[in-house]
Amino acid sequence: MTESHYQSALCTLIFGVFLAFWTNSGHAERVTVVDMNKSTISFVSKQMNVPVEGKFGKFSVQLVFDAAKPEEGRVQVELDLASIDTGSEEANDEVKGKGWFDVKRYPIARFVSTSVKALGTDRYELAGKLTLKGRTKDVIAPFTVRPQGQGATFDGAFVLKRLDYAIGEGAWSDTDTVANEVQVKFRILAVSPTSKK
Repeated sequence: MTESHYQSALCTLIFGVFLAFWTNSGHAERVTVVDMNKSTISFVSKQMNVPVEGKFGKFSVQLVFDAAKPEEGRVQVELDLASIDTGSEEANDEVKGKGWFDVKRYPIARFVSTSVKALGTDRYELAGKLTLKGRTKDVIAPFTVRPQGQGATFDGAFVLKRLDYAIGEGAWSDTDTVANEVQVKFRILAVSPTSKK
């Protein structure tokens, strides 16, 4: 089993966390629609010190974001972990198992924001609680926001430690074989509901 098996799902955890809407006039307003065709969540991990890339995503997002008042922003994301796609049916089945995501017991991963902080220019920092496989940990994710058409793109990356969530138990907990740190990268396009009509 490659590291992409658990990484694909981990990157999904972050997927819609950074959604918002930014008009060309510079005014911010609420957003509720993610353009899934133009949004990606990916990851880079290491197995036997060899980088492994993957992607995956099926999720729902509730959010409020105003670039003029980012401190009032809030986000809640729910992930369907069984929607993982590693590019291999065999790998998909394995990563859903008890030693990895255990989707029968824990089908949903959830992120709930606790704060949003402006870092200057188009940079922000999102903090919140990520619950995965029955464990809840703090997550901090920096991201940038740039206007694009009738919406905005959100780009960012952060490091997730898989063993904090018991992802990869038993022999797979050996970090010499599968690295503990996983870089999660995301590019999300968020648009207003009216732009989808």
